[in-house]
Amino acid sequence: HSENSGFSPGECGKIRWGREARPHSRPTWCGGFLVQDNFVLGAVHCNGRKISVILGAHNIRKMENSQQVIPVLKAFPHNDNSKVNDIMLLKLQNKAKLNWAVKTITLLQSRDWLRPGQVCSVAGYGKQASGKKANTLQEVDLEVQNEQKCKDLFKNYNSIQLCVRNPNNKKATASGDSRGRLVCNNMAQGIVSFGKSNGKPPHIFTRISSFLPWIKSTILQAAGTRLRCPQD
Repeated sequence: HSENSGFSPGECGKIRWGREARPHSRPTWCGGFLVQDNFVLGAVHCNGRKISVILGAHNIRKMENSQQVIPVLKAFPHNDNSKVNDIMLLKLQNKAKLNWAVKTITLLQSRDWLRPGQVCSVAGYGKQASGKKANTLQEVDLEVQNEQKCKDLFKNYNSIQLCVRNPNNKKATASGDSRGRLVCNNMAQGIVSFGKSNGKPPHIFTRISSFLPWIKSTILQAAGTRLRCPQD
């Protein structure tokens, strides 16, 4: 349906040592979060010329009755040329119909720092450890890591990011699974950004709470954006 269905171009990444998620237990697909009925929050490095968003999907190989496919009207990247500010908003051409399978997710209302050791979950599609692409939504539970450890491992790590891992089970998203989204206490906390190329933990996420002012102002400014037709 588009060059970039799910705004994740090419071989966008892997979920290793994951489990199949309970059907429709995650509010969105498409490598991001449905934050309003017509806005999706995702990663800049998954931007493309043509983008469609699939909502309410559990098995991406099936035409499920719960699915809604909506073209993106306009992308609002925070910064196209930096891994650090790897976040963007997508305004949908039409509003999503909210129901049992398609729901918006809560964003923090303040800059809230996660505590090291806090357990969160990341869900997404992509390649599994076997090398095969996952048709169904996968998820793993991961722990938030100490910032100093992250700085020691990644020279470009900074406070607007966070890293997660499970040292016991070696669970992590791998090779930049750009469809992964970090949820803590039922709130959107991170969008997968980068990590080690071999898929070993930890993995770096863009910290959503660091961009709350930008998210709010961009949605407000984008509210007037509309599709330009030839007769306009």
